[in-house]
Amino acid sequence: MTRTLLLRGMLVGVVAGLLVFAFARWIGEPQVERAIAFETAADQAKGEAPEPEMVSRRVQKSAGLLTGAVVYGAAVGGLFGLVFAFAYGRIGGLGPRALAAVLAGLGFVAIVLVPQLKYPANPPAVGSAETIGVRTGAYFLLIAVSISAMVFSLQMRRRLARRFGEWNGSLLAAGLFVVVVSGVAHFLPEVDEVPAGFPVTLMWKFRVAAVEIQAVLWGALGLGFGWLTERELPRR
Repeated sequence: MTRTLLLRGMLVGVVAGLLVFAFARWIGEPQVERAIAFETAADQAKGEAPEPEMVSRRVQKSAGLLTGAVVYGAAVGGLFGLVFAFAYGRIGGLGPRALAAVLAGLGFVAIVLVPQLKYPANPPAVGSAETIGVRTGAYFLLIAVSISAMVFSLQMRRRLARRFGEWNGSLLAAGLFVVVVSGVAHFLPEVDEVPAGFPVTLMWKFRVAAVEIQAVLWGALGLGFGWLTERELPRR
């Protein structure tokens, strides 16, 4: 059964990756093009030659984006299937659809939303090459802390629910999660490397699009996986 859920998660992840590709071409790529145009104009104003492209923009926004979205979707889907296999029957009396939706929502919050509140996605022309190591390390550290805090809060919720009731226990567990991740995020380094004159609306639209793209992935994964699993489990 675990192998079946792993493969099912990867299959649903591939489909979700295709949806992400279509959504990113529609919502994300226009913002990337505008950011590249700003970067090119800034280099020309400084008299600097633009950096040579190792991969053309045409390939980046077509085959490159498609490959990345599908591979990422399959990887996340496989991990989602394994987590579902572990959690099924251990989190209340949730059925396959409800459990998949809950896991997708929790995964989106812990892996996407919380880290991007501290370190939001940046378009081209934003960020310094000298600090990329620090930024990357802090970002992945925050993801690890967020996942650990989510697991710990879910474990504490079971104890708190027995003492204070389901509703109050859930609220207290959510508050515990917020306190832990907020405390850790407070001590992580701040990153503010937006160049002067960069359009604020472009920055906002790019960051919103980055969150929306992840929401499409996790939403499709949770709904699709839950639907397929609910159809299959009663047979087994």
